[in-house]
Amino acid sequence: MTQPTPVARFDARAFVETLTQKPGVYRMLDETGTVIYVGKAKNLRKRVASYFSGRETTPKQQAMVARIHNISVTVTHTEGEALLLESQLIKQHRPRYNISLRDDKSYPYIYVSTHQPFPRLAFHRGAKNRQGRYFGPYPGASAVRETLRLLQGIFPVRQCQDSFFLHRSRPCLQYQIERCSGPCVGLITPEAYAEDVADTLLFLEGKGNKLIDRWIERMEAASRQLQFERAAICRDQIATLRAMLERQAVHGEDGDLDVMACSQNGSLACVQVLVIRGGLQIGDRAYFPHLPEAMDASAILAAFIPQYYVGKPVPREVILSHTLRETALMEAALSQQAGHAVRVSARVRGERMRRVQLALTNAETALQTRMASRQDILGRFLALGQAFGLPTPPGRIECFDISHTQGELTVASCVVFDHEGPLKSAYRRFNIEGIVPGDDYAALAQAATRRYRRIRDGEIEAPDILFIDGGKGQVQAVQQALNELEMASVRIIGVAKGPDRKPGQECLYPAGADNPVILPAHSGALLLIQHLRDEAHRFAITGHRQRRAKARQKSALEDIPGLGPKRRQQLMRQFGGLREISRASVEALARVEGISLQLAQRIHDTFHDREHSPWN
Repeated sequence: MTQPTPVARFDARAFVETLTQKPGVYRMLDETGTVIYVGKAKNLRKRVASYFSGRETTPKQQAMVARIHNISVTVTHTEGEALLLESQLIKQHRPRYNISLRDDKSYPYIYVSTHQPFPRLAFHRGAKNRQGRYFGPYPGASAVRETLRLLQGIFPVRQCQDSFFLHRSRPCLQYQIERCSGPCVGLITPEAYAEDVADTLLFLEGKGNKLIDRWIERMEAASRQLQFERAAICRDQIATLRAMLERQAVHGEDGDLDVMACSQNGSLACVQVLVIRGGLQIGDRAYFPHLPEAMDASAILAAFIPQYYVGKPVPREVILSHTLRETALMEAALSQQAGHAVRVSARVRGERMRRVQLALTNAETALQTRMASRQDILGRFLALGQAFGLPTPPGRIECFDISHTQGELTVASCVVFDHEGPLKSAYRRFNIEGIVPGDDYAALAQAATRRYRRIRDGEIEAPDILFIDGGKGQVQAVQQALNELEMASVRIIGVAKGPDRKPGQECLYPAGADNPVILPAHSGALLLIQHLRDEAHRFAITGHRQRRAKARQKSALEDIPGLGPKRRQQLMRQFGGLREISRASVEALARVEGISLQLAQRIHDTFHDREHSPWN
């Protein structure tokens, strides 16, 4: 007996008759209330009605319409506003039947803490809620780190954390190799340091030529004053900066520009984005948007562009490898978002055409690499299903691992793979608290409980197989935790290292099995498990190191009332470090300028209270 489909409960004809003919956005929902498709329309009634007309529908549209349980609409003033709202909703909901940009990370920036007496340069990702200036966004983290590395070789501006900077008693290695001017220990005046910061800001603003002119003036002034050593330093800086600008300069460009090229093969696509700011190429990156079905490059770019620019500045010009069907609409929408005119074009000549061709070649190469990797991953999933006698190959697998130092600051990791490889947006870490230090069984049980409670509640997709880095004991601990959540049906497999702890000798312990499963070293299934296990191990160690570094960055001095940054720095300079401060008497501490006898007593008590002393 055929079960009624959701569309049988949705009266499409009656709904369409109530719709307005104004522009807007429509969201199609299934019976669980999940958004499965977001679209924009110049005329909402006509566009929504077309899905139920039965004419010229693709298999994708037929499958989608069969799942519709309700439709929600939002009316906008113009079609351009609808396009912008559509891109925001797609990025928010990631509907199954939309082209979506599968990258939930915020874009990275270079941050300069200009409000501080000695500003620092830093990598920044996330909300821009701190005082200072932000430069970017850059296409990826590697582009930011490369720029910071180049800046450090020319401008001796500090890049260290504030906690490190405030507690130095002598200059660090960066000063020794001439990549920092040593402001932490007073080796440069605030005026001279401010000059270096101003130079850095000029470079980041794209005013390299103006900066060179400024350095030429300094070189000539130093020569007139017979300061030939200073003049030689300026000369070398000018040469280094010219070489850097020549490497990054884009011939014939002096403004802001993005180049986008799309290559597609079936249901896979790659969009290569080349970012030019102030006439300099600051980076490029390949994106692999999710496609619900095979589409042409023009349609992919039309869906990709508005999502790519959600929440980030739009340049004045965007050059494409393929012509859009609605170029004028795209220009209007981007111009409205940017607050200035934006030109979108695909017919270019000369140097610009060569740059588009280069981006297209890179997109094709990245897509071919992705396809080869995907085929390899899919083959390993098939082998995994065969190795454990599954009726169908698994589509999603997870792995847990634990990392700590002698039981302290324990961190559990959970990594996820699907048929495209690591699904990093689904990775999670758990800071483990309230257990006996070093009890890995309890740590795994706590992490599994926190993770699978959300899976049970439908917030996260469940895996087909859960792997645990460990043997029978670890598997039993996780199995007991899942039994308490009434999720005993989850397939659990432990991954234990072999007798010599060498790759290829792993013993696999399925939950409830008496004997381990040992796969051949060349097995595709074992290679997939090793990759998954190693990724979980890497992710756990990285999280533990970050947690440990954060704990170490906090000085015992920071918890003392009345002891601000300047007084802490003065203490560090006078005594040379925390250990010497801890050994000092109250009288010795009180002799430091700005330290009263009462404050000195509080400092002394902090280090000599055995319960709280950092040296016990």
